[in-house]
Amino acid sequence: MPGRRPLSRSAAGIIVAVLAALVLAADQFVKHLTIENLPLHEVVPVLGEFLQLYYIRNSGAAFSLGSEVTWIFTIALTVVAGIIIWKSFGLRSRLWAVVLGLLLGGVLGNLTDRLLREPGFAVGHVVDMISMPWMMPAIFNVADIFIVCGMIAVALLVVLGLRFDGTREKDDIASDADADADADAVAGAEHGSDIEKSEASIKPEPEQAG
Repeated sequence: MPGRRPLSRSAAGIIVAVLAALVLAADQFVKHLTIENLPLHEVVPVLGEFLQLYYIRNSGAAFSLGSEVTWIFTIALTVVAGIIIWKSFGLRSRLWAVVLGLLLGGVLGNLTDRLLREPGFAVGHVVDMISMPWMMPAIFNVADIFIVCGMIAVALLVVLGLRFDGTREKDDIASDADADADADAVAGAEHGSDIEKSEASIKPEPEQAG
C-alpha cells in the first residue's frame, strides 16, 4: 500500500499555527480560571492526592529553580519558539507538523506569562495550578504538559528516523539496496551477453563437401 504524499509547506505551516494557537488559548483560559477562582497557595483536592489544584506563581523553572534569574527563562523560551517556527517553514511531514505545533503552543503559553504577567515585562511569573503529589512534587500547568509530551514525541520521531520532509532513513536504505540489486542484475546480464558473443566468435565453421 503506498504511503501518503508529503504535505505542502504551506499546509504543514497551517497545521503548526492552528495547533499552537489552540494550545496557547487553552493554556491561557485555564490560567484565567485559576486566577479568578482558586485561592493562592491553598490545596483544592480533586481526586484525593492523585490530583489536586494548587495555585502558585512561579518565577523560576521546575521546582522553582532559578527564581532570581527569571529573564534567562524568558530568553530561553523565546529562542526555542524561534527555532520551532524556523523549522516549520521546511516541514512536509504530518507527524512533525502536529508535534511541533503542540510543542510550540506549550512554549508560547509559558512565554506569554513571562512577557505579560506581574511583576513586569520579561520577568513575569508563570501561573501553575496542577499538582500530583503521588508522582512528583512539582506543580505545573497545561503548557508544561504539552512541552513535556512534545519533547518526548520529538525524541521518538528522531529515533524512528522520520525526517522533516516526510521521508524515513529506512527508505533510503531500501532504495540503496534496490539500486545495488538493479546494478548487479544489469552487470549480470551484460556479462552473460559477453559470454554468448565470445562463444559465437570461436564456434568452428562447418566443413564444405569436396
